[in-house]
Amino acid sequence: MKLAKRILVAVLAVAMVAACFAGCSKPESSEDTEKTDAKTLVMATNAEFPPYEYFENEQIVGIDAEIAKAICDKLGYKLEIEHIDFDSIIPGVQGGKYDFGMAGMTASEDRLKNVNFTQSYATGIQAIIVTENSDIKTADDLSKGGITIGVQKGTTGDIYCTDDIEKENLGTVERYNKGADAVMALTSGKVDCVVIDNEPAKVFVEKNKGLKLLDSTYAEEDYAIAVSKDNDALLKELDTALGELIADGTVKQIIDKYIPAA
Repeated sequence: MKLAKRILVAVLAVAMVAACFAGCSKPESSEDTEKTDAKTLVMATNAEFPPYEYFENEQIVGIDAEIAKAICDKLGYKLEIEHIDFDSIIPGVQGGKYDFGMAGMTASEDRLKNVNFTQSYATGIQAIIVTENSDIKTADDLSKGGITIGVQKGTTGDIYCTDDIEKENLGTVERYNKGADAVMALTSGKVDCVVIDNEPAKVFVEKNKGLKLLDSTYAEEDYAIAVSKDNDALLKELDTALGELIADGTVKQIIDKYIPAA
């Protein structure tokens, strides 16, 4: 019985010391608690797609990065962005490795078989890059036969050209891991043109002498956020927050920051 009393006294003493230290420490603010307890959402992207996502001082920045951050801030989540190959984004989201995918991505019919998408937040154009002395003048010339087209693997440029040109035996599609690699193939004469999103296309043309953008576009598309079909709750959260950010002008402000109106 005496032993039991000694143990009880010792436990009470430890508790009192702990309470004393707790009382002397700085109380944690509700803001600190929220930051500590906030859930982290992992966004998969391919940071080779300026101005939507690209590296700046080893940090991923761009339109998609800022919109994703605004969405997470509104929902009370932390945001973590991972750079992976573009064609790994859908499988990664589908398998639950990443919470969502955002990479200037179109909600195409093929992708909708594997993931769900939010509403669209931006419109993209698939542009055609050629050399300045190219015989290719319009998008229709790509289907005349014998043309080799460079694309970034897994992008809608790849999907469209595969369906429209390669499957119809009207030309050849060469696939590259990066848009920059496809452009390099164009400058070295390995392909006749490159089909890629208009905004990064502008950057590639500006940085590589002897290239130009055709006035004729290949396709127009709407960008959205990819979410696993097994996560309807997150899809609803992201879509609701995105809709509010579109309505209050935040999304437009972010896009205008990177793509000034002409």
